[in-house]
Amino acid sequence: MRIRIDPTLPTPLFEQLAGAVRSAIIDGRVIGGERLPAARRLAEGLGVNLHTVLRGYRLLRDEGLIELHRGRGAVVATRIGGHAALAGAVHDLVDEAKLHDLPESALLALVSEAYRSAPSAPGVLRTGPTR
Repeated sequence: MRIRIDPTLPTPLFEQLAGAVRSAIIDGRVIGGERLPAARRLAEGLGVNLHTVLRGYRLLRDEGLIELHRGRGAVVATRIGGHAALAGAVHDLVDEAKLHDLPESALLALVSEAYRSAPSAPGVLRTGPTR
């Protein structure tokens, strides 16, 4: 797994790191049960503070994507399963947004609003347009 962060971006480094790992998990490039790089080694490799990596890992833990174990490090949660369909839908959504010159901030706002207004019960299926 290759992680790239850009200190010139306005997005905090820990969020960039979490986003890169999140994408790798959702796309299936990293699978359940796989161990992530040790925080100290990753921090050194990226040239960032150890606490930046730990904060990114904690964010992923809070999202249920990884498990943190003292002494064993960060491990991808085995219950994630394959989210290939979700990853494909996200990529399709981004492609469509770029096709229509929709700024990233506008796309994120649309996704956030849709997420907040979606039914929270599992198995709920939407029919027809939502707007």
